[in-house]
Amino acid sequence: MYLRQQYSIFMNLTTLSAMSPIDGRYWSKCMELASYFSEGALMKFRIQVEVEYFIALCKLPLPQLKQVNPGIFQSVRGIYEELNETDLKRIKEIERTTNHDVKAVEYFLRERFKDLSLEKYQEFIHFGLTSQDINNTALPLSVKLCLEKVYLPLMNSLKRKLNQLAAKWSQIPMLAHTHGQPASPTMLGKEISVFVVRLDEQLRLLKTIPHAAKFGGATGNFNAHAVAYPKIDWNRFAGKFINSFGLCRSFPTTQIEHYDHFAALCDNLKRLNTVLIDLSRDVWSYISMNYFVQEVVKGEVGSSAMPHKINPIDFENAEANLAMANAVFEFLSAKLPVSRLQRDLTDSSTLRNAGVPFAHTVIALKSLIKGLERIKPNEAEIKKDLDENWAVVAEGIQTILRREKYPDPYNALKMLTRKKKKVSRKEIQSFINSLDIKISVKRELKALTPFNYIGIQTRQKR
Repeated sequence: MYLRQQYSIFMNLTTLSAMSPIDGRYWSKCMELASYFSEGALMKFRIQVEVEYFIALCKLPLPQLKQVNPGIFQSVRGIYEELNETDLKRIKEIERTTNHDVKAVEYFLRERFKDLSLEKYQEFIHFGLTSQDINNTALPLSVKLCLEKVYLPLMNSLKRKLNQLAAKWSQIPMLAHTHGQPASPTMLGKEISVFVVRLDEQLRLLKTIPHAAKFGGATGNFNAHAVAYPKIDWNRFAGKFINSFGLCRSFPTTQIEHYDHFAALCDNLKRLNTVLIDLSRDVWSYISMNYFVQEVVKGEVGSSAMPHKINPIDFENAEANLAMANAVFEFLSAKLPVSRLQRDLTDSSTLRNAGVPFAHTVIALKSLIKGLERIKPNEAEIKKDLDENWAVVAEGIQTILRREKYPDPYNALKMLTRKKKKVSRKEIQSFINSLDIKISVKRELKALTPFNYIGIQTRQKR
């Protein structure tokens, strides 16, 4: 009794009782994905495939469907276009009897056909198909639409922000750090543009990956279709049908899609997320170095104990969610292409988690955009760091000396710059004055500073 009372407040699913943060704490940040990956969305996509398949059979036409009036097609499409919560609950009610989710959709459609006075054609709902013809068309369709409607617009928003910052900060010289140590200076804007180019290149690859669907009956051979209507080119029909969704048909297959293209998609999204993890960590590091300062938000608390804290939580949140997404993307890409003989059920259970990495990715993208809106360069600190690290021009000095055939300039500069932690402008100038070289070369060397020794910063055209 005590346990029942203790846990009764968690028995109804809300954002407070949800065990997954996707459906709980972060629901408001990824709720749009429910239209593509929720149980109800899967039902809707399945119904869409079943309805469009019936209409495609009518358009062939199959002899038994010649009498179907094309004027009814819009009403039939209304079954999925106007699907509501009552319909979804009815499908779940049917499933409690069938213990089969796709068969429940078929029986629901039979009921709706009766409502439309189409019951004499109900045997052509799911005609000759197996459940995976529906599932393996519904899933790539949902993924394709999610990428187009949610993921790519968010990614483009992030890229626009990065491009704005790269342009805005293009004239800010900054000390670089390789191995955590001061290195040849760069420009802040250029370092941001590095991530834009990396994202662009991976997104270009992403758009080349087909969204593949399987459609071919119980073992991929259209056995039932061929025996019922041997004169119809069912492979041609299937290709045209799958193409109508903006998908490509995998052929030949077993009972299921082989998921090789979906695995490639997961791997590509994982690489994109890895680029964003790198971005998150770099910005976090610049904040810790005081190169970036974060906007103070009134009323916001950084630490429950330390009042002064403004933590880089948006970049930490992004990093964590990107890592979580990548773990699932990696699992999906490794698991799904492997199936025992012509079919086992492991892909079905696995695919129910297909929306999980997309949700974590969307949460991360929104956190990154929010975090980038809050930062600005601390130019005073950046300039101070440059001015305290004149040793970084040693690379340029010794390279010019090599050009002038000065003997062993590398070791000469090494002795100067390694003898103490900081080398001042005065010491660099004194070193240059001591060299037995032409006056014009000395002037050239003295012109080098940590603020102008920045190399080529313009982006090369492809």
